[in-house]
Amino acid sequence: LSFEAVPVNFKFVIESMEEAGSLELEKLLDEENQGFFSDVDHIVISENLWLSNKKPDLTYGSRGNACFLVGCGSKDLIHSGTFGSIIHEPLLDSLVDSTDYIQIPGIYDSVAALTEEERKLYESIEFDLEEHRNNCGVKKFLYGTKEEILLHLWYYPSLSVHRIEGAFHEPGIKTVIPAKVIGKFSIHHVPHMDLLVVKEQVRDKSFLWNSPNKLKVSMPLGAKPWLADANDLLYKAARRAIKLVFGEDPDFICDGSTIPVARMFQTVTQRSVTILPIGAADDGEHSQNEKIRGFFHFLFLLLEKGEN
Repeated sequence: LSFEAVPVNFKFVIESMEEAGSLELEKLLDEENQGFFSDVDHIVISENLWLSNKKPDLTYGSRGNACFLVGCGSKDLIHSGTFGSIIHEPLLDSLVDSTDYIQIPGIYDSVAALTEEERKLYESIEFDLEEHRNNCGVKKFLYGTKEEILLHLWYYPSLSVHRIEGAFHEPGIKTVIPAKVIGKFSIHHVPHMDLLVVKEQVRDKSFLWNSPNKLKVSMPLGAKPWLADANDLLYKAARRAIKLVFGEDPDFICDGSTIPVARMFQTVTQRSVTILPIGAADDGEHSQNEKIRGFFHFLFLLLEKGEN
């Protein structure tokens, strides 16, 4: 196929700042909306992998991510033998319960109710629970069925603690209670949840209940979730392209991680956006030996859009 035979025109946006929050990208998109994007009809993002090695996927949504710092403490270091068990120590209390349910009041209020159509969609997705468990390197998941795992990956928010600063971390044992600690955690929130509302729910601090320690909460980084219309013309063309290349229809999936550019492109340009995964589950995403095998279905998508 020669370059002249491609039935569509295309432009490239190459973005390399995702891990730093895609700094200034949204401002640039807004400035170029009536310029660079004025003759753009559809946007295709090369991102994500299939859920398995057996069946191709199309991605139509992703979670957002709100990163928080919570500082908690008093004036000085004190000895645990002298003061332990009679004071409120500043290390973070449980943010989630034993089933990973987030303990911040109101955090689930905006999560949309699951429809019967959506439940059937989750049931039909190709997903090997044992294969995924082995890929993660864990002995057991919190949930025992494919549907529960996928719902908690995509449909419900999650909270992860990443680091605690201020506590003694060198080899050996030091029997002091830290004067101040800073807990770093993030909340992956889902479509229909408002990032600013999540921020206020965390800053409300009521989830720390009885702690009298001085608290300081900040959100240094926040990215909004994204959800596309999986029935629009671009997704129909992508579905046909994948079937031409792989011989079967793709599963329509979401991504539990955050892809800020998808929401930015869709909101600023008001164009349809799709994410076309570029490889299977074992292609080594973000690793030194990452494989990229998605060229042909990108090519067929160009042909499909040019003919329809």
